[in-house]
Amino acid sequence: MIVQRVISAALLLGTALAAPTEKRGVAFNWGSEKLKGVNIGGWLVLEPWITPSVFDNLGRTDVVDEYTLGQKLGYNAALSVLRKHWDSWATWQDFNKIKQAGFNVVRIPIGYWAYDTFGAPYVQGAAPYIDAAIDWSRGLGLKVIIDLHGAPGSQNGYDNSGQKLDNPTWTSGDTVKQTLSVLKRISDKYAQTQYHDVVIGIQLLNEPLTAKLNEGTVRQFYRDGFGQVRTVSDTPVILHDGFKPPNTWNAFLTPSDNNAQNVAIDHHEYQVFSPDAVAMQPWQHRQAVCNNAESYNGADKWTFVGEWTGAMTDCARYLNGRGVGARYDGTYPGSHYVGNCGWQNDISQWPQWYKDDTRGYIEAQMVAFEKKTQGWFFWNFKTEGAAEWDAFRLIDAGVFPQPLDNRKFGAICTNF
Repeated sequence: MIVQRVISAALLLGTALAAPTEKRGVAFNWGSEKLKGVNIGGWLVLEPWITPSVFDNLGRTDVVDEYTLGQKLGYNAALSVLRKHWDSWATWQDFNKIKQAGFNVVRIPIGYWAYDTFGAPYVQGAAPYIDAAIDWSRGLGLKVIIDLHGAPGSQNGYDNSGQKLDNPTWTSGDTVKQTLSVLKRISDKYAQTQYHDVVIGIQLLNEPLTAKLNEGTVRQFYRDGFGQVRTVSDTPVILHDGFKPPNTWNAFLTPSDNNAQNVAIDHHEYQVFSPDAVAMQPWQHRQAVCNNAESYNGADKWTFVGEWTGAMTDCARYLNGRGVGARYDGTYPGSHYVGNCGWQNDISQWPQWYKDDTRGYIEAQMVAFEKKTQGWFFWNFKTEGAAEWDAFRLIDAGVFPQPLDNRKFGAICTNF
């Protein structure tokens, strides 16, 4: 009976994965071709740890995210800061380096306020840069996933949503309706067939913290967002798993669910956001990759790891929020000292053993994600000074594999 169930499940999974390819319109072989990408983080949604200078140069401590940037500085001053940042942080040269390094796709986060602020103190102006990124990608042969990274009221309370809060307030008031109206503008434009050569997916929302939200409301939002895209085309729709195992979304928006097709699940894997995680030795981080692999396997939709990192510490300045310390050195509330954060952010200070351990950790993740999912997106393409997270610095230092399928170390996970 168990064997029969496994076979039936495999046949159902095969149907779910194979069926969308028949109707696929975008120029990417979802289901067979592997995603090997990077995130263009910190560009159209500010994150203090990616570009600390944007915040430090203000000479004030009350600006901790993009929301307070507009709120505290006012429109004109904030726009001046943002325009300079938008024009310089991601360029054609960066996209060319991404392409030359062997990546085939970029995931581009953007906030809802790029399209409508709904009275919040955000500053508009980021939306045209999506068009620039699409033009660069088209010319270079890269594919693009557009990722709505911030929703009204914040869907998770993290500064990467645009607004740092103790608790997310998305799903209260009109916030879901507002989010859908923004997504409609995105899908009405970028799900058109003339973008199918480059835009291979639209992510409805990044990291909704389902543990603090009404999951039923999140599910209905996903249904409504999916429906909006489908009024335009069959462009793949991407759902974040909400920090739940991807297979808990099985039977939701699948061919057996009102014939929903071309739906993917985005899962994120980090090992630095708990005291226990940062206390692990490098070999334990690698082993955790092997041990965790089944936790994001077994979904009935295309699954990929949309964010992961080479970081084994949370030493990047402002990673846990501007003015908040690190678990690794015990300066984060409730944490304990593991080690000094004095050198991890400067790759020129890395001893060879740390380069090797980081590369081994990166290789283990690449293998696991490619074995168990449709692929991955490293976070992030670059930073101002957080080397563990910086694909460009890691590539230049020989830590990130080049070419991408090059392996300095043998098989790390023996269980697959």
